[in-house]
Amino acid sequence: MIVILFTGGTIAMRNDPRGTGAVPALTSSEILEATRGIHAVTGVETEGWGAYPGPHMTIERMWALRARIAEHLARPEVMGVVVTHGTDTLEETAYLVARSLPAGKPVVFTGAMRTVSDLGWDGPANLLEAVQVAASPETRGYGAMVVISGQIFAGLDATKTNTHLLDAFESPGFGPLGVLDEGELILHRELPPAPPLISPDALATPVDIIFVAAGSDARLLDASRQHARAVVLAAMGRGNVPPEMVPAIERWIADGKPAVITSRTQGGRVGNTYGYAGGGRRLEEIGAIFAGSRRAQQARLDLMLALGAEMPMDEIRAMFMDH
Repeated sequence: MIVILFTGGTIAMRNDPRGTGAVPALTSSEILEATRGIHAVTGVETEGWGAYPGPHMTIERMWALRARIAEHLARPEVMGVVVTHGTDTLEETAYLVARSLPAGKPVVFTGAMRTVSDLGWDGPANLLEAVQVAASPETRGYGAMVVISGQIFAGLDATKTNTHLLDAFESPGFGPLGVLDEGELILHRELPPAPPLISPDALATPVDIIFVAAGSDARLLDASRQHARAVVLAAMGRGNVPPEMVPAIERWIADGKPAVITSRTQGGRVGNTYGYAGGGRRLEEIGAIFAGSRRAQQARLDLMLALGAEMPMDEIRAMFMDH
């Protein structure tokens, strides 16, 4: 049996008749009824967990959803869990689950890019394929995955790369785990190696992300330092920042708070290539932490997990070196 948790998102929306745009409207029963053939795949149990648009999925809700997923996975009769989710934050919840729950039974996240009011509503097809992936013996041990538009991605590296296309998700630098071809599951690659799981009792918040652009200075970093537990910089290129930001990064480190460097690009690792003021080598020398190939939103979640588990700074640094 597969448990389907309906949490909201575009898959459950229709255009408001008053012309105010797409809004939550469909029940889990209505979505399930529209998904022809789903009962021929396996037995399903449904739960209307929420009706949240993607941007309404807070960190607290993500953590509560993760706990509910764990409860269902612990049931011996459950083969896996499917989660319908708003695509704007789907990748973050999938990553959080991948980093904090064992990769035993599959947990498959899916959603839609079009509402039921649009031509070509993609919700039912995505839901059917998500259930097919979750029910397949081939995906045992894969843990968190994302299934959208016939493609299967690892929860560790999936990201939304387009605002409106049906195939809006990719795994830059890695590619999909596989595809579904007329119901046949074809796996192309194995699950990528993952750092050790972190499963604290609670997440540490807030952790901020600051996007680095030409001419960025210390203002946002200094403002964030007043309340945040840690900061992630979506830096330029290989992990570089304008020199005006360096003193503020030093102040973060002097306070004993992690300052983590990611790249605003879609692929590649950050590193200590450049030795000029603001270059990666200088940031490493002052104590900034490099996040490898993680995107900023992934590094943020890792910090919330690590700080929630009260990991010391040297262990946090080692954690980011593992991936």
